[in-house]
Amino acid sequence: MSRSMMARTSLELNFVNHIVPLPGAGGFSYMGWVMSHHGVGVGRTTMAQIIRIFSQFVSFVLLIIISVFFLLFDNGVSRISIFISTLFVVATVSMILFTVYAIGNRKRVILISAWVSKTINNIMRKITNGKKQEMVKPHKVKEFFLDLHSDYIEIKADKKILIKPLIWSSVSNVLDVSLILVAFLSLGFWVNPAALFVAFGVASFATVIFAVLPGGSGVYETIMITFLVSAGIPAGAAIAGTLLARVILLSGTIIFGYMFYQLTINKYGKISKPASL
Repeated sequence: MSRSMMARTSLELNFVNHIVPLPGAGGFSYMGWVMSHHGVGVGRTTMAQIIRIFSQFVSFVLLIIISVFFLLFDNGVSRISIFISTLFVVATVSMILFTVYAIGNRKRVILISAWVSKTINNIMRKITNGKKQEMVKPHKVKEFFLDLHSDYIEIKADKKILIKPLIWSSVSNVLDVSLILVAFLSLGFWVNPAALFVAFGVASFATVIFAVLPGGSGVYETIMITFLVSAGIPAGAAIAGTLLARVILLSGTIIFGYMFYQLTINKYGKISKPASL
């Protein structure tokens, strides 16, 4: 793909992740569908997105560890904030280790794929009172997970392939937090960047895990503001800066992402079914 197409696809992915409920899940399905038109398998597309998220998490954990170190010397930050930061790091590292464990062994992958397909189909049967017997096909789910395992083995054999994603993820994370810092500065408030890093990380993590609203609207802002206030930032400043940054980010994402999203839909038609099924 050309760099311009990469940028366009990235904007589409951001749009879908902010508009579709359950951030991330919609993006995985949409990207699998889009990339299938470029001859890329769903498993490989999913692995690429896992690497992206993995890189973002790892780089962000490193940045947050540095931030927590600096927050220890900031008397205005409460011990609760430090505890939340530490808990976030532990939870993120645990997720990374579990993912590696889950797809690192072929037998384990086959067992997990069987459990996933059985669980999904059982839930669907209960919801539909037996009318829908099979929501996903076990052999398709198995094939999907085996693709993930295969890509993991390739990456494990050449770990240097992760260097560039980690570097660019670090740059991306720094720029994301810089946007929030600029929003606060434009309102005349100075906020410790270390506190912003931790607040951004905790809010983003909670949005992915718990939010069912598009883009985590409401959940993200609440957690972000609450953490900033606990870190010693005036409530009025925390609310104003957070909302300004979110409005700017969401406006740009929705406007430009929607334009490219519609162009893709017009070219390939609507998604008839989740690409992974």
